[in-house]
Formats: sequence, structure tokens, C-alpha cells
Amino acid sequence: MSSEAPPHVRSIPHDSLKSARDAGTDGDFPAMASQLVSKAVENHQWRQNECINLIPSEMSQSYITRLLSISDPVNRYAEHKEIKAFSGEDIFYYQGTDLIQEIEDKLNDQFRAYLGCGNVESRVISGQMANIAVFSALVDFLNRADRKSEQRRIAKIMNNHIIKGGHLSAQPMGALRDFVARDPKTERPAVVNFPVLKNNPYKMDIEACRQIIKEHQPELIILGKSMIIEKEPVSQIRNLVDEFAPHCIVMYDMAHVLGLYGPHFQEPLKEGAHIVTGSTHKTYFGTQRGVIASDVDESDLEWGLWEAVQRRTFPGSVSNHHLGTMTGLLFAAYEMNQFKDEYQSAVIENAKAFAMALKTHGLSVAGDPLISYTDTHQVIVNVGYGTGASVARKLEENNIIVNYQATPVEEGFTASGALRIGVSEMTRFGMQPEGFETLAGLMADLILKNADVKDQVKSLRKDYLEMRYCFSEKDVQQSLRSITEAFE
Repeated sequence: MSSEAPPHVRSIPHDSLKSARDAGTDGDFPAMASQLVSKAVENHQWRQNECINLIPSEMSQSYITRLLSISDPVNRYAEHKEIKAFSGEDIFYYQGTDLIQEIEDKLNDQFRAYLGCGNVESRVISGQMANIAVFSALVDFLNRADRKSEQRRIAKIMNNHIIKGGHLSAQPMGALRDFVARDPKTERPAVVNFPVLKNNPYKMDIEACRQIIKEHQPELIILGKSMIIEKEPVSQIRNLVDEFAPHCIVMYDMAHVLGLYGPHFQEPLKEGAHIVTGSTHKTYFGTQRGVIASDVDESDLEWGLWEAVQRRTFPGSVSNHHLGTMTGLLFAAYEMNQFKDEYQSAVIENAKAFAMALKTHGLSVAGDPLISYTDTHQVIVNVGYGTGASVARKLEENNIIVNYQATPVEEGFTASGALRIGVSEMTRFGMQPEGFETLAGLMADLILKNADVKDQVKSLRKDYLEMRYCFSEKDVQQSLRSITEAFE
């Protein structure tokens, strides 16, 4: 059975493909445009006012963040790079970019403050692009001594297996594809996976890692998961790297937990990671973009890698780096730096309370009970081999939005038997432990008793419509008035 095929796969007849291609090629375009607007508004009302949104990779942005994202920079370009021949001056190739340059500089300042680091690259427009830029930069860095020969790929990489929660963008089938070496005989990618504990497959086995790192001498270690309920052992891995593979780069893909960066969760750059990447729209408050960060300085060997990261971002990965969403992201960064302490503590408290409540109501919650089943924003619920997709669909029909996942003991996503749930978005809408306990009861009634809970879910959501951890209208009243007037 292929792990790439979704559940309930069925063939599509050839004539159906033809009719799908032909649909909408001639018709009433004003009517179709009106229908699009109506459906978009209807969907917006449904997701924002009637649904409990629990997908851990999603976050609603504040009103002003959204407005700023469609202001004039959304239409513009601002390509730029530092030119060593011009004493390192940052040269912009377009005019009319003074505000955009200011926004980017201030955004980098906000990320440096948030992450406690010296280097930030914020032009990447997704977490996956951030990873690709790093992988490409590492290939460039590894080949720095020989520019005449064909560049070799990364000889050996250590990562989390995708079925054990690893990011798709850190897999040979994903963003690693063009950057990892392959065995010339077997053609298998040169990737070895982190071992996990037998009694807790969501937690890495550090002792087993010792021998693997010593034997395989990886050139890149990628920490971070998309199904993450435990902290990643950054300092322990860095110690093993320093002992057995001192030229290895330790990277933490924080896509899912970037908004939790800090003492409430963990601070990988302080713990020994050479580089951190992430998405800015999962637990972080921002628009859908990415970020790369490091704390190396010019005296470090790895400074050459950081310079390569900047080159492989522009011109290597982006031309127009989506200046509208960058403008919105700066506003979101101000919100995050203002409210991060109370927001992060609330997210982790809510996740633990939700996990415990789901367990109390009879559901099978994965993870270690000693940490209340999670140390992050995520909760994993086992619903039975191969039933994850159908249970997720029933929840959606009752306005509870989750996504199904394969557990670490299942062979692939066709066999998905778990739900991956996140509390961050509903925490931002003000839900607290008691609200999550009520929700846990509704979910248990639906999953275990096949109860219809849609009306109760809609009623519960009415209590959580006002976004928290953002500036109040009073704080930004004049700014709000001026930006809305600009669109009139």
C-alpha cells in the first residue's frame, strides 16, 4: 500500500477530466465573479463565526494585519542584495521602496528581539521555502573550496521520519529531494532517522542517537516536527554533534512552534542550534510567510553558511517577496512581542487542559501522562486504525475542524488512525481551559456515541468571537480609521 495515496482513492474517468477542463471556459463572467464573492463571504462567516478551528498549522490574523496585507505594497517589487564591491551596501533595484525597506528592516529587528539572535532572513514566503533556501545554501557552503567541479550534495542527513511526525519539507520526497546525496547502487537517499523510545514514539531516544551520529557522521541534522507534543532535545543533540560530528549543522524547523519560542517552551538558538527556520502563521500571529534565523557572527566558520542563506534567498528563491504580507507580518510581530508571554503560557495551559479533558471523557490521548500528554499547542487523539479521515469528516460536519494523521506505529497516511489537534487559534479567540473542557465533552459525544453536536458547537463558538492578544481598537483607533479611509 502506498503511503502517498489518500484514503478512499478512486479512479477518475477520462470524460470527467475533460468536462472539468472545459467548465467555465465560456459563461457569464460577471455572474461567476458574483458567485465567487458570495461563496467566499459565506465560507468566511462559517469558519470565523460558526466553527471551532483546531488545525494546529493555522492561525487567524488580526483585523489590521489583514488590512495592511492588502495595502499598496501588495502590488510592488523590492529586490535587493548586499554588494561587497560597494562596501556591503544593500542595493535596491526598484524605486519607490523607501517604506518597504523600512518595513523589512523593522521586521528583522522584531524577529531578532523575539528570537534573541543576530541574523534574520525574512524574505522567504513560506516555511518550506525557508528550508529549501537553507538546504541549497548548505550545498553551496559544502562546495565552497571547489567551484569548478560539479557540486556534491549533502552526504548524510538525520531527520524525523514523516510517519513519526517529521515535516514533509524535511523529507527526500519533499524539499530535500534535490539536495541530499543518493547511494549509487540502491538510489536510496542518504537519510537516517532519529530513533524513538519504545514506550513513547513521540519522544526521541537520545542514547540510541549517540551511536547513529558516531557511525553516520551526518552533515546536517534537522530537528522539528509537524506532529509535535514533546520538546526537541536540542542541547543533547548538539553535544553529540560536537563530540562525534563537529562539522555537522544542527537545524531546527520550528514551523509549528515558532509562536512558542521562549522560556515557556524552548529556545533552540540558545540550546545549540546553528540555524532555525519556521512558518509565521501557525502558532505565530502572522501572515503566511517564512523566516530563517541564526546567531553566528563573522568570526565563526558558519558565517559562510549564513551568507549563502542570504544568496539562496535572493536571487536564489524569490524575486518579489510578497510585500503585502510582509507589511502585515510586521504588525503581527509587534503584537507577538507585546503579548507573547501571556499568549504562550495560555496556549500550553489550554493544550494540557484539553488533553486531560479528552482523556477524562474516554478518548485515547497519545503521549506522556506525566506532562499531561503535551508540552506544545498540539494534542494527538487515537481514533482507530484507518478511521482518522472518516472521524475528521464527521467532526467537520459538526463544525469542528481538525486534521487526521498517521500515528508512529501505522504504515502510512492511508491507515491514519489519529487526529492532530491544536489549541492556538481558539486560544487567541479567548477560549480558556473550561471552554476546552466543554469542547472535549462534545467531541467525545460525537466520536464515541455518534451524537449530533453541530448546534452546540455553533453556540459555543459565539462565546469566542473576539480576538485577544492583539491591540485593541482604542490602542490603534486613529490608525484603523486612516487605513479604512485609504480603501474608500
